[in-house]
Amino acid sequence: MRGLPRPAPGVLRERRAHFDRRRRVWWSVLYGSFRPRRRTPPRRSDSFHYHSVDWHSSHLLAVSIIILLLCMGDALFTLVLLAGGADEANPVMDLVVHGNATLFAGIKMAVTGACVVLMVGLARYRFMRRLRVEYVLYAILLTYTCLISYEIWLLGELGIFPIF
Repeated sequence: MRGLPRPAPGVLRERRAHFDRRRRVWWSVLYGSFRPRRRTPPRRSDSFHYHSVDWHSSHLLAVSIIILLLCMGDALFTLVLLAGGADEANPVMDLVVHGNATLFAGIKMAVTGACVVLMVGLARYRFMRRLRVEYVLYAILLTYTCLISYEIWLLGELGIFPIF
């Protein structure tokens, strides 16, 4: 019986299971995906501490997917514009885009995807104690929409993408 904990004083027998339920990682992920318990942060919590939740609003999924699709469109339009003689405005991505287009698109999608996942996880919290992170996601969606519109206009000006 070495290594096994003894029951507390006054307890007649050990009631704990013989296996550690925390070792079933994939079961916990699947079970928690279909039967989430933490849908909201605790009632008595303040907004200054992070409390994870298992369930997020469905509209955040739509916003996230649209942001990632617009990011892919931005990468494609950027490569087409660069082939037409434009310059990359982002100095960090300018170092990558001229070397390898696949690496450029991969880095762009990975960084955007990681940021979107992080922001969805923090959607209920406030940025700088003022603005909910959920609204920052909407602002990013609006910014990407404006950027894609501008790139389509630039493609029309170059004669690559005729606009009506």
